[in-house]
Amino acid sequence: MDFFTIKDLENISGIKAHTIRIWEQRYEFLKPNRTDTNIRCYTNEDLKRVLNIALLNKYGFKISHIDKMNEGEREEKIRSLSDQKAQYERVVNDLVKYMIDVNEGMVEKILEDHIQQIGVEQTITKVIFPFMEKIGILWVTNHINPAQEHLVSNLIRQKLIVGIDKVESEVKVNKSVILFLPEGEFHELGLLFVCYLLKRKGIYPIYLGTNMPLKDVQYLVNFKKPDYIYSHLTSVGKNFSLDKFIADITKQITSTPIIISGFLTSGYEKELPQQIQLKKSLGEVMEFLAGL
Repeated sequence: MDFFTIKDLENISGIKAHTIRIWEQRYEFLKPNRTDTNIRCYTNEDLKRVLNIALLNKYGFKISHIDKMNEGEREEKIRSLSDQKAQYERVVNDLVKYMIDVNEGMVEKILEDHIQQIGVEQTITKVIFPFMEKIGILWVTNHINPAQEHLVSNLIRQKLIVGIDKVESEVKVNKSVILFLPEGEFHELGLLFVCYLLKRKGIYPIYLGTNMPLKDVQYLVNFKKPDYIYSHLTSVGKNFSLDKFIADITKQITSTPIIISGFLTSGYEKELPQQIQLKKSLGEVMEFLAGL
């Protein structure tokens, strides 16, 4: 798809829809088209522009000042931001833009440059994981073509697998974790990231991969006796229900602690079985892993 709703822009940029409407009324940089039913619709270029404007505004530039800049001047101001966090946010926005443009060469260059500069783990935590969260939003809202997502995801997957193969830990922790994705879930980048961090910590990861029936997971749990089971949900099939998944997995696997993270957990507020823990952000994932 080549258009976004105002809610999509809010989710991806972090700017409230109400604020975006005010920007449209007062300034010239954002003029959305309208559908036949008079609903705002935004193009790929609008999304890229809002990402740039949101970043500049977050780090001290007034909207009235940004409005007077052309696209080149905005890009120049963004690259001149001195705050390290701002630079990582810029890189994540660049990855989103290059993914939309299907420019895999620039995506790979960004990843390679950062791996050389700050290492695999920091690249994963500072760049890849935040980028994956935005990919998840685009995928769930049906605003990313599968070819775009697969192209970029495969590049990231290659980097993660190389990192997993190379990582070594100075200590060994006498714990194991089964990692899997349920049937209908094929987006394994988040799970690979957790696999990397577990191995880095000296914990034995038992990686089952994507699209795993629960009965097969149950078999391995009974055979391997892991300390934890871990799943990361980014975007599953239309008929997937997190409620049903939680009910089914706790019915089949009754004693092993189960950790679930990913975009689909972010808005879940229902009471959980004691066996289940949801990790709704990167910070919560890192805190859990640090405590193992």
